[in-house]
Amino acid sequence: MTREEKATVIEDLTAQLANSSTIYLADISGLDADTTSNLRRACFKADIKLAVVKNTLLAKAMQASEKEFGELPEVLKGNTSLMFSEVGNGPAKLIKNFRKKSDKPLLKGAFVEEAIYIGDDQLDTLVSIKSKEEMIGEIIGLLQSPAKNVISGLKSGGGKLAGILKTLSERE
Repeated sequence: MTREEKATVIEDLTAQLANSSTIYLADISGLDADTTSNLRRACFKADIKLAVVKNTLLAKAMQASEKEFGELPEVLKGNTSLMFSEVGNGPAKLIKNFRKKSDKPLLKGAFVEEAIYIGDDQLDTLVSIKSKEEMIGEIIGLLQSPAKNVISGLKSGGGKLAGILKTLSERE
């Protein structure tokens, strides 16, 4: 690979890092061609971009990026695959689901909305992260619940009051 090609790859990686808020680093070494193809297919269905990159080029792209990646450049050893996604927990769910059939991919690290996660032991934490849509849904549900309680209380209270008035009127 010539210097110009390396510079182009670094520029492309830097642009991808800048445009993505969710970046996962995984190790998919040791997977056979069929399993790798299944992983790529699963990534495509989940709207996750999977790319295998050279560690030195990725490290240079991280240095050139405006984002702070903390300890992530230190995990760039061995084979590294990049996973880009719009959903914070999407790649973690995909990795966990894929590992039901295989012992790979292994999570090296992740950058999710300015937070950095290092190591495969962080996978369960990343799976439990709620997406933006899930959080909005929960907030709307919480905002609606007091109004629903008041309305249901008024409806049930009105029925009770009418029953009491009817009973009292029948006594006389």
